[in-house]
Amino acid sequence: MEKLTIQEEEAMLAIWRLDGGFVRDILDQIGDESIPYTTLASTVRNLERKEFVRAVKYANAKRYEPIVQEEEYKSRFMSSFVGDYFKNSYKEMVSFFVQQDKLTEAELREIVELIEKDKDR
Repeated sequence: MEKLTIQEEEAMLAIWRLDGGFVRDILDQIGDESIPYTTLASTVRNLERKEFVRAVKYANAKRYEPIVQEEEYKSRFMSSFVGDYFKNSYKEMVSFFVQQDKLTEAELREIVELIEKDKDR
C-alpha cells in the first residue's frame, strides 16, 4: 500500500468521514475554501489510481467510495512509521514522545489502563 501525500490523506479523511461522496461533498467536508475544486478533483483521481477509492458513476458525475478502510491504512502506516523511525519498537516511540514532553504522566497512565483492559478481554 502506497503512502499518501498530505493532500491525499486530507481527502481520504473526508471520504472516510462521509463514507464516500462527490468531489463537492469532499470539499465541503474538508472545509478549506482555499483548495480549488479542480485541485481536489485531481487529488481524488490520484486516490482512485492508487486504488484507495473507486468511482461510481451517477449521470455525469462520479461518487468516490473508499476501498481501503481507515483502520487498515492507519495500521499499515503506523507499522511503517514505527519501523522506519523507532527500530520497530513501540516502547522507543513512546519514550521519544515522553522525552519531547508530548505525553503527560496522566496520558501514560491512561495508555497502561487501555493495555490492561485489553488483556482482560
